[in-house]
Amino acid sequence: AAFKSSVDIQPEWNMLEQIPFSTFSKLSFTVQEPEDLLLCGGLESYDRSFDRITPKADRRLERFKNRSFKVTTSDDLVIRRLAKEDKATVFATDAILAALMCAPRSVYSWDLVIQRVGNKLFFDKRDGSPLDLLSVHETSQDPLPEARDDINSVHSLGMEAAYINQSFAQQVLVRNEKREAFDEPSPNVNEGEENASVAYRYRRWKLDDSMYLVARCELQSTVDLNNQRSFLTLNALNEFDPKYSGVDWRQKLETQRGAVLANELKNNGNKLAKWTAQAILANADMMKIGFVSRVHPRDHFNHVILSVFGINLNTNNMWGIVKSIVDLCMKLSEGKYVLVKDPSKPQVRIYEVPADAFENDYVEEPLPENEQVQPPEENTEAGAETNGASSTNVSAEDKKPEDQA
Repeated sequence: AAFKSSVDIQPEWNMLEQIPFSTFSKLSFTVQEPEDLLLCGGLESYDRSFDRITPKADRRLERFKNRSFKVTTSDDLVIRRLAKEDKATVFATDAILAALMCAPRSVYSWDLVIQRVGNKLFFDKRDGSPLDLLSVHETSQDPLPEARDDINSVHSLGMEAAYINQSFAQQVLVRNEKREAFDEPSPNVNEGEENASVAYRYRRWKLDDSMYLVARCELQSTVDLNNQRSFLTLNALNEFDPKYSGVDWRQKLETQRGAVLANELKNNGNKLAKWTAQAILANADMMKIGFVSRVHPRDHFNHVILSVFGINLNTNNMWGIVKSIVDLCMKLSEGKYVLVKDPSKPQVRIYEVPADAFENDYVEEPLPENEQVQPPEENTEAGAETNGASSTNVSAEDKKPEDQA
């Protein structure tokens, strides 16, 4: 199927580079342990009763009003402060780094805005970027319906998945418990806004003798394990119609969890890899994954949680990709650029764009107002808007998707 570009390439944009994914696969870069600069926000505890859910003892997914509001890199007040203090040369968020790190697995088009300001580099996403949604069935061999208004189209499923993820992450927390607070409150939350259980860990990696990268990484919850506090990331996979995926979760989750997971890795490899990269970037102790299904295949409003558990994935060359893109961008002159995943080929392109591209007066194709799925509110960062599952120690060394059940 011919997918379209995530951003309209304007005639005046100047293409500077075209990088095939085949060159990414050879890259490798060993990064030292990062430093933690700051931990902001507050976390609620994970409710362990969710680990006991089964398809026969499922739980209805509740609807939550959206509580989390994530700004892009260059609008983040802590990142601005760290940039001013010269703490690093390169700035990003975990969702943006994960998109780069897992780029070779991506099929659908996506894009990042790159701003070279003085000697510094900011990796940003546009408002309404595809990185705000969660892809569904992206790496499957079977194409989804083309019609945008079909509830199983790429766009509709992306909205549904993002909404499920947000609701799941809020539902699996212990209610009304005092939240654990960290160094500073969450930045960028306006007075009176209720904010979600979220902690932002600002971490710094050394890329070479003179270059450091700072990223805002996200954790969603804590849990006590063996009298020790562990940090969790929470995400949900969603089943929309077993006839597309070929594996019926209600029948297979209890007895053949490994088969369900293998199938998800095949159909949603990019999304799972990004979640894992984000968990590792944030130094989470554990990654929980919820399995959420529609109550009925034709109803995309009502969902049930069928199971919650954890997984490990391979994350070998992710820093090699980031380092090569950063090195390339450091050779660019000051200005604004956009990196776009080609909609039809396994490659990314870098364009030089006018300084005012993507500002408010720059008209993009608007998302249709009347989406039936309750849209995830604007600034949720794509894979970063995570939500729910059971235990795994995420380790960068694991080569195989392991069923940790």
